[in-house]
Amino acid sequence: MAKASFRRKNIVLSVTKDPSTLQHITYITQKNPLKPIKLLIDVGGLSSWVDCQNVYSSSTYKLVQCGTTECNLAKPIICDDGCTYPGLPKCTQNQCFRDLYNPPNETYVTFGKVAKDVVLIGRVSDGHRLGQVATIKNFIFTCVPNEDARGLTSGAKGFIGLGMSDIALQIQLSKALGFPQKFGICLSSSSKSKGVIIFGDGPYYNIDISKDLVYTPIVTNPHGIGSIKNVSHSSEYYIGVKSIKINGKALKINEDLLPIDNVGNGGTKITTSKPYTILESSIYRALSVEFLKQLHNVKNAAPVKPFSHCFDAKSIGRTRVGPEVPTIDLVLQDEAIYWRILGANSMVQVNEEVTCLGFVDGGRPYNAIEIGTHQIENNLVQFDLVKRIIGFSSSLLLRQTTCGNFNFTSHA
Repeated sequence: MAKASFRRKNIVLSVTKDPSTLQHITYITQKNPLKPIKLLIDVGGLSSWVDCQNVYSSSTYKLVQCGTTECNLAKPIICDDGCTYPGLPKCTQNQCFRDLYNPPNETYVTFGKVAKDVVLIGRVSDGHRLGQVATIKNFIFTCVPNEDARGLTSGAKGFIGLGMSDIALQIQLSKALGFPQKFGICLSSSSKSKGVIIFGDGPYYNIDISKDLVYTPIVTNPHGIGSIKNVSHSSEYYIGVKSIKINGKALKINEDLLPIDNVGNGGTKITTSKPYTILESSIYRALSVEFLKQLHNVKNAAPVKPFSHCFDAKSIGRTRVGPEVPTIDLVLQDEAIYWRILGANSMVQVNEEVTCLGFVDGGRPYNAIEIGTHQIENNLVQFDLVKRIIGFSSSLLLRQTTCGNFNFTSHA
């Protein structure tokens, strides 16, 4: 029998959850000679960036000069001689510099050197089988000194940036390989099974529910990069949450907090850099009070940081979608469009005896709501940068599958 032809439709990149930091990580292969590099996933990151100080050696590494097309795409903050930090590879005049943000460390990187090098990433797929490794010969990224790469998972050297930027990974893959400017994230809740990022269109093998997604417009924050406000247009993804419901009952909250205001505060941001959803204090209080009111016949337990409300795990029933607890709906552009959070995503099992409400009181943060990875895990979230929409599935457990069920072993 003749072997079926292979028509590439997307690129598949495996993602692993670190059990200690709960950060989601992946590997790319970079430099010449080629070496694997461990990077964190930053869904709102302006640029992929790597700690280059004293460790980056590659014969194909090139500096990006100011005035070039690559530098203009990076939207530099300054041109300099490139010798600000000793130990960074090469040193030249008219070097292109870009500002960046380290989300776990919540610090601002002021002098990242824009550079390019060969990168091998993921596997090309036809939606059913995996083919060769995808290659970008002149991948634009940013070199930073090691003092700016603190707070990362052990061994990690930087981030894969997937934000709304001309030098984000998905944009460079689209230009180099002809895929649509679209990617889907499906993060595993377990460190023992791999999640996946799929660049391009479906079908998504084993988890092809892309035709059943609910969509909402991408909301843009015109102020700030990362959580650093008033620097430049934010590359992060926001959605327009209009209200929150617990078991169908709308919370009484200050709705003025929900949109982005004229200095960049407020709004609902999606992040892969925080493990749990962070809520502004008054929103957190309203959610927790109503959640507890509707949670019946459950024994309380002592709080376990960072959570304020914890329970005896044995007193909570189990369903195929996790603990049997009230549903939480983030209502979007109208009452019929909502992101439903079920027990597996609303509760966190901290040990065999204790489970906690998996939301964190953030005080007075920049954002009203910052959706963290625990609430995203085992959901397919698709970012379409052409249509400027985000699609989401709610829990894949409803379909009796998980993000960890993606098949990485079927080859063309």
